[in-house]
Amino acid sequence: MQLLATQQLTAFYGDFQALYGVDIRLDAGETIAIIGANGAGKSTLLKAIAGLIPSPADSVLLDGIPIGAKRAADIVRLGVALVPEGRRLFPSLNVEENLLIGGQASKHAGPWTLDRVYRLFPVLKERRSSAAPILSGGQQQMAAIGRALMSNPRVLLCDEISLGLAPIVIADIYAALPQIKAEGTSVVLVEQDIAQAMKAADRLYCFQEGRVSLEGRPGELSRDQIHHAYFG
Repeated sequence: MQLLATQQLTAFYGDFQALYGVDIRLDAGETIAIIGANGAGKSTLLKAIAGLIPSPADSVLLDGIPIGAKRAADIVRLGVALVPEGRRLFPSLNVEENLLIGGQASKHAGPWTLDRVYRLFPVLKERRSSAAPILSGGQQQMAAIGRALMSNPRVLLCDEISLGLAPIVIADIYAALPQIKAEGTSVVLVEQDIAQAMKAADRLYCFQEGRVSLEGRPGELSRDQIHHAYFG
């Protein structure tokens, strides 16, 4: 069943157009990955879905209902949460305070509580009184994911969650995704690492210069197809 979709989505930064008529869909219980070179429009897509960039109302649909013109705070309350590139934790707050702020963003009842996030990422419980800036990059990423989960989202938008992290840390973070999906959350991943994206996703979209250049299931796409869609 289709949960989230974009229809001919366009996005602008001032006079610069970043997205040109993008159509994607996310079904309930699914993980999709968005791949593409730097500047292809991947992060812009997530920002537009999350309400951080204005878009026409009917260009983003949740359960078939237009949400494109809504404010970011309203979109979180509807069940769409963003894990932003760069983590964007509140530096003056400790780990637990950052997580609790995520819970205040939505009144949705659901499985994700402070205790449940600590069970997903045990290191966060150990570091719960630590200021966010002194955490390692991987711990900060876990805290950013945990903060988003605290709103009990139906859709989790993840922007470059592996960026700048060691392979062993990336493996730990990606190992949490099946548990997140098992709790009823569907996932959109923006990912530079094509191999990682193909392992994690049910379906894949490749972006090139603000447009979808390829769509399919990872097992059905050849290396040449992906290379051509990625680089042109």
